[in-house]
Amino acid sequence: MNSVSLSLPGAVPGAAPDADVAAHYGDPVAEQRALERAAGWVDRGNRGVLRVTGPDRLGWLNDLTSQLVRELPPGEATEALVLGPHGHVEHHLSAVDDGTAFWAHVEPGTIGALHAYLDSMRFLLRVEVDDVTDSFTVLTLAGPEAAAHVPDGLVARRTGEEVDLFVPTETAAATAQALTAAGVRPAGMWAYEARRIAAHRPRLGLDTDDRTIPHETGWIGPAVHLDKGCYRGQETVARVHNLGRPPRRLVMLHLDGHADRLPAHGAPVEAAGRAVGFVGSAARHHELGPIALAVVKRNTPVDAELLADGIAAAQEVVVSPDTGANANITLRRTPRA
Repeated sequence: MNSVSLSLPGAVPGAAPDADVAAHYGDPVAEQRALERAAGWVDRGNRGVLRVTGPDRLGWLNDLTSQLVRELPPGEATEALVLGPHGHVEHHLSAVDDGTAFWAHVEPGTIGALHAYLDSMRFLLRVEVDDVTDSFTVLTLAGPEAAAHVPDGLVARRTGEEVDLFVPTETAAATAQALTAAGVRPAGMWAYEARRIAAHRPRLGLDTDDRTIPHETGWIGPAVHLDKGCYRGQETVARVHNLGRPPRRLVMLHLDGHADRLPAHGAPVEAAGRAVGFVGSAARHHELGPIALAVVKRNTPVDAELLADGIAAAQEVVVSPDTGANANITLRRTPRA
């Protein structure tokens, strides 16, 4: 575990799966504001780090994942999924290629299974797959001023106002100290998660389960390319995209602010007294108040009054109930003679 945050003054440990990094440093609201208005750094050292090298790496990864990475330009950020045989999401990769290696960070506790799967698929190709979690840690810069504080010489994955840094473990503490000295505020996972939920970005294992398919969570586009070649699980993606809507859909919940708690992860979401889904991530946002991501049945009315773990909630549509069914099929009848 490569945490650089828990030794800082005021650091409060998070809860699983983020128990090994700081949840906050005493003022999560101010930390959120720093991420929204200036720049903050977030310790995400509990993430697994994968490095793939070799001249065949991009073509090989293109065949194994849901994303078109065969000609991925150096420095361009991407996301990719590894799907099971029936199209269920098994791994989510946040990645970048630096021209000589493909770098990805993944959810805590998932790197072992991902590394084992990829290593078993190398065959005679010129690729090497390494779990470098012990050697590198992930620090994320976020905010409108984040890009101005990216240190030289580090692999950096840039998406909008966020930059993921792959920092050598032995220099991670010094890098964090230098960022703080430059005016980049330390921010905990509470602030980062509130920002993520408000941006409708699902997180594997929190906003998904073992039945999740990409269409349900809005990963079509960001992590799934619909026109690339074959890969494991593609049949399900193509079938839902062309012929049928997914059984469930992701929503953001605006929770009743009078409740003195957030809904528990995995708690039921109910409509008209019937369970229609489950709660994923939940957080207190400095402007929106208590919010959460949830997965509900596709046919749940978009204006339905919901209860999330007994807390009243209004839904904001993330994935449309009409997602999928893009094929234009016209039935032609042969006239009788």
